[in-house]
Amino acid sequence: MREKTSANLSQIEMLVLDIDGVMTDGTLIINEDGTESKHFNSLDGHGLRLWKRAGGKLAFLSGRECKPVVHRARQLEVDYVLQDCFDKLGELKKLIAESGIDAERIAYVGDDLPDLPAMGHVGFAVAVANAVEQVKQHADYVTTAAGGSGAVREVIEHILKSAGKWSQLMTRYLPAERQSEK
Repeated sequence: MREKTSANLSQIEMLVLDIDGVMTDGTLIINEDGTESKHFNSLDGHGLRLWKRAGGKLAFLSGRECKPVVHRARQLEVDYVLQDCFDKLGELKKLIAESGIDAERIAYVGDDLPDLPAMGHVGFAVAVANAVEQVKQHADYVTTAAGGSGAVREVIEHILKSAGKWSQLMTRYLPAERQSEK
């Protein structure tokens, strides 16, 4: 595992997130009527709002298709929602072309083998703490939090702090005299 420098992290413009195992803990809840439910972490959700407030773009990239993902993306104002993607690298390349954002300016967060090709194509590859070992070995950063338990928030804070954008975002929450303490 190699760590990117803060200079590189300051250039990250887009965060691309897998869903199952990253935005959720990976549990699939299939209801009696065949519909699916998901558990999303509110800390991750607020982290995504902070990311947007800092000017970042967001994309969900999932191998599965699920209506709750669309609803959550709408709530969080996610810029791109790509589901039912069996070739994540191919879909990532299309996203790069559509968004106009260079691959080196993208961070990708994954947890399982289908994420590896996409992770190898971006500027900052992240594995969540509960990712499979092969994904962790190819990551630039491995979170301490598990997927669905604050890992996305951790990544966002790491990037924003490294980029020098965190303190400005905290002015909304902390009195000026306490900001330097955090």
